[in-house]
Amino acid sequence: EQMVRFATRSFQSGRNPLTEWFPYLGEGSPQFLHYQSLGALITALAGMVVGANAAFRWSLFLLVALWPVAIYVSARVLKLGPWTAAAAAALSPFLVSATGVGYERGAYLWIGYGVWAQLWASWTLPLAWACTWRSLDDRTFLAPAALFTALTIGMHFETGYLALLAILVFPFIAPLHLLERIRRAALLLVVALLASAWAVVPLIVYGKWAAINQVLQGTSLENGYGAGRTLNWLFTGQVYDAGRFPIISLLVLIGIVATIRRWRANPLARALVVIWTMCLLLSFGRTTFGVLVTLIPGSSDLFFRRFLIGTQLAGIFLAGIGSVAAVKAVLRAAFWVADRTIDSERVRKIGRIVLVSVAAALIALAIVPAVVQVGRFNARDSAAIHDQRANEDAQAPQIAPLIAFIKSSGGGRTYAGLPNNWGSAFSVGMVPVFKYLESQDVDEVGYTLRTASLMTDPEYYFDQSNPGDYTLFGVRFLILPSGMLPPTPATPVMRHGPFALWEIKANGYFDVLETVGIAREDRSDIALRSMNVLQSGLILHHEDLSVAYAGSPATAPTAPNEL
Repeated sequence: EQMVRFATRSFQSGRNPLTEWFPYLGEGSPQFLHYQSLGALITALAGMVVGANAAFRWSLFLLVALWPVAIYVSARVLKLGPWTAAAAAALSPFLVSATGVGYERGAYLWIGYGVWAQLWASWTLPLAWACTWRSLDDRTFLAPAALFTALTIGMHFETGYLALLAILVFPFIAPLHLLERIRRAALLLVVALLASAWAVVPLIVYGKWAAINQVLQGTSLENGYGAGRTLNWLFTGQVYDAGRFPIISLLVLIGIVATIRRWRANPLARALVVIWTMCLLLSFGRTTFGVLVTLIPGSSDLFFRRFLIGTQLAGIFLAGIGSVAAVKAVLRAAFWVADRTIDSERVRKIGRIVLVSVAAALIALAIVPAVVQVGRFNARDSAAIHDQRANEDAQAPQIAPLIAFIKSSGGGRTYAGLPNNWGSAFSVGMVPVFKYLESQDVDEVGYTLRTASLMTDPEYYFDQSNPGDYTLFGVRFLILPSGMLPPTPATPVMRHGPFALWEIKANGYFDVLETVGIAREDRSDIALRSMNVLQSGLILHHEDLSVAYAGSPATAPTAPNEL
């Protein structure tokens, strides 16, 4: 939402957000080059008409509510039957995974994780897969396939990998006309990469200025959960049906079995099983494959667990196939039973109707837990939104004068706690103040690990008891609970309700320093190297280190003998 506001203001002022400095998080960064920004740019265009925040809210609502439309259309482009496409679309809103960040409402809505860029790409990836598959046999689909692949890359980089994966895999599914299929795939790959060059080239050219997340490095969030844990989730139904009867998982299994039975005759079904498997393998990540993942371009910046969304998407199409196969099997069984147990043709017809009705009722009962679960989540989400509005109505006027003072004074950042200290419980409604400040576009320190800024990892180690850190990070203002004394010397400014504003008058964005040594660092170790400065106390004496960054020479220290 903040990116949408920023881009809207930029467009209204005749500026290009891709070339601007995004100052609010992680000490600032060229956020629109480092992060997948196409969805924010598109929404900002709407924001010029209806307002940035309204455009963001409507985009979230429409993208979530209408996602089954994207599933149905892409299934039809794939030439799946209308009933198969309808079944896949009908099942798609009921995905719930153990990770919580898949193609599910919990990944997007108010009480969820807010992976909004992924939501945009959830529309383009199925269309990219569908058009890629069709383009290998029909040249008229080459342009749409390139377009949707490029859009997917621009909207969400990791989803873009899955769009490119289809181009690399699909040509080999059908052996007929293999060389021609490979040539078309190569052409499609080149055109898609050229069309997405505006997003990809800056990542490559300016990659050294985007930090690797050193805090999460080595954890399953980055490396992937590994084969054992992921397969356990898969076989216990937690990839599609976490916390309920595994109806979608069973339909996916039926779809895979139905596909294997017709393996030779149905190349499309083979393609879905293969892409399902490849996405599953990718999601195992570094935890399973170790250094082999370095063969993937940009692997050091990937969060491999997110690739499980590809297994979910392919699984939705397979569940559509499984639904139709299950219904057909039930109908055949019903007719077989009726034909062999009832002599009268008229009674036999009635018996068929009864058996089919019973089967339909059983299928409906199997889906009920999914409907109830998602309905309860929606209800909790709605209640949380209602509570937040009520709390903001009461508390926003209390914190507003503090924010107005900060904005009118300028000249420094604001600190209101961290996620791992008292800041997580100091809130406006259910929103921590350090997050609420972002909704007001206040430049702050404390909402950590949100961007690829070079300072995002050092910020994680901000020590509120060290006066030097406030100076080093340019913190001039503190918003604290009214009854709390500042953890560093500061002057009281005002107090409204539960919020108190303090000021460190000497601090600001700029200072004149002596450099007394050289720090050698790059995007992979800047947090570790910065610890020497954070803990040294140099800054309190108006001293710092000159930086030799990513192999470039450092500026000569101004006072080298004082180190």
